[in-house]
Amino acid sequence: MERTLYEIRPEKRARLTLLDDGERCDAIDERPVEVITGEHYEHLGGGAREVLQGTGFGYANGGGAVRVASPPWHEDDKDGHYMFELGENITSRYKIISKMGEGTFGRVLECWDRDAQEYVAIKVIRSVQKYRDAAMIEIDVLRTLAKNDRTGSRHCLLLKDWFDFRNHICIVCERLGPSLYDFLRKNNYRPFAVDLVREFGRQLLESVAYMHELTLIHTDLKPENILLVSSEYIKVPDYKVSSYNAKSQTGKHFKRVPKSSEIKLIDFGSATFESQYHCSVVSTRHYRAPEVIFGLGWTYPCDLWSVGCILIELCSGDALFQTHENLEHLAMMERVLGPIPQHMIKRADRRSEKYVRYGRELNWPEGAVSKESIRAVRRLPRLRNLIMQHVDHSGGLLIDLLQGLLKFEPTERLTAKEALKHPFFREPSRHL
Repeated sequence: MERTLYEIRPEKRARLTLLDDGERCDAIDERPVEVITGEHYEHLGGGAREVLQGTGFGYANGGGAVRVASPPWHEDDKDGHYMFELGENITSRYKIISKMGEGTFGRVLECWDRDAQEYVAIKVIRSVQKYRDAAMIEIDVLRTLAKNDRTGSRHCLLLKDWFDFRNHICIVCERLGPSLYDFLRKNNYRPFAVDLVREFGRQLLESVAYMHELTLIHTDLKPENILLVSSEYIKVPDYKVSSYNAKSQTGKHFKRVPKSSEIKLIDFGSATFESQYHCSVVSTRHYRAPEVIFGLGWTYPCDLWSVGCILIELCSGDALFQTHENLEHLAMMERVLGPIPQHMIKRADRRSEKYVRYGRELNWPEGAVSKESIRAVRRLPRLRNLIMQHVDHSGGLLIDLLQGLLKFEPTERLTAKEALKHPFFREPSRHL
């Protein structure tokens, strides 16, 4: 039987995903290079060095310029994406090994760094001015994060370098593993064990607390923007599946478990300093806080709402609020969490008035776009029931934490630092 729109995960904006069968150029040994007498290279000004790099020249660690084959010129595609062939170079320093992913911003390429002798990920931004502008904002944020975290212990992506290559901003970062969303997807949306959710949640909150200390708000927290540091995993029997599959000959089904629980937060292109202009709408739909929908303004607590939604998705396997429509989204919130406070409804901005009835309650179900929409909301369980369906231990503590993160009133929501002190994170892990 075909599943309806509301029974499947709605399409989200373009994700940075690891390719299942992407080509990869594994050879990293260089072609013969022409060493150019260049003992004066170090005395060149920055502009001259950039010109030299643009021609395909680099410089060896021992001094002297080295000629590496310059990539042939390719026209960008119609959307401004950089076109390339595996094995080509980006400047003289980086050799393209594989394409790791693609998004609205551009492409991410796995490259070999000849200078550092390591693999890196290079985010190659589309040659479209608005994306170039956003990339420069992201670079500014990444620099701020790196300057205040020399050891890289705050679980934020590490910026290694950036440069402008053929009208494409290139952001060089450490190479990481798949996103938590991609890991779930490749695991057929089997949820993570609660002990892993605890470790992911702790690190995520530490990175959010660090950003908030620097007066930065991420505004786009979601599983796609949380990457495992390592791609390695093991396969273990999934007894929950095999126990009710009587037709299975072997009686065994397996699920993937990451070898390491270490994660890093990425994608700071939408991050905003508290003192900067705040656009009216932020966050990907499923992780958007109620104050954003009502047009009440937003600040640090909108990140904590997103964290709460993410933790539920990690331990259930599915996005909590699977919708693309504001009134249905708000109705789903009430179904899972209880009534929205009247004072928030009364303060709703003009664009949100149509979701409200008599100035004191949601216009639901009268304002629903369809009967299927009403049924989709009714299918959702209360928060306590939802968590207890999926968590075999620590359920009570996790529910209490989530209730603090998903308070409707932003000023009553737990801060990242407060959440880190919650008893849920003091529970010993049973089997990591």
